[in-house]
Amino acid sequence: MERNKANDSLLVIQYQSGNVKALNLLVKNWHQSFCNKAYWLVKDADVAKDIAQDSWGVIINKIDNLKNPESFGSWASRIVCTKSLDWLKNNKRKRENLETLKHEQEIFKSEEHNSEEIKIKLLKTIKTLSKNQQVIIKLFYVQDYSLKEISDILNISVGTAKSRLFHAREKLKQLIKYRDYEN
Repeated sequence: MERNKANDSLLVIQYQSGNVKALNLLVKNWHQSFCNKAYWLVKDADVAKDIAQDSWGVIINKIDNLKNPESFGSWASRIVCTKSLDWLKNNKRKRENLETLKHEQEIFKSEEHNSEEIKIKLLKTIKTLSKNQQVIIKLFYVQDYSLKEISDILNISVGTAKSRLFHAREKLKQLIKYRDYEN
């Protein structure tokens, strides 16, 4: 649509003078152009329509301060461009935040998977320990008993419980190092 600067200028002056119908004509003349300009930048038709609508809000609020009515087209187009660029900037942050979140979730899933693998390997390794060492490990780490409670349960001294736990840990370390070395 061929724009007439003189016609736009006249419509701006009329609106500034209180003629609300002049604004309706400006909207009719320019709205599709603003939608197209926004779409060219954001590549989303719905977002472009929203940007054009938001731009009209700014235009209406500031049109009374427009000193050169002949520049309405370029002035209003700058507003549309600025709104579009703001949307792109904000959307970029959202996309980056979503990408970061997605990456963190992938890491967490990987860690969960690795954690399960480690648990399985650890349980297999614990089963290779002697019965006394298995019992002390399970009582201390799985059932959360203190060394004093373990000594009471097994009817052994605290020192013996502590010694068995120490030797069970050392044996586990050796077995785990050996298995990691094999793989």
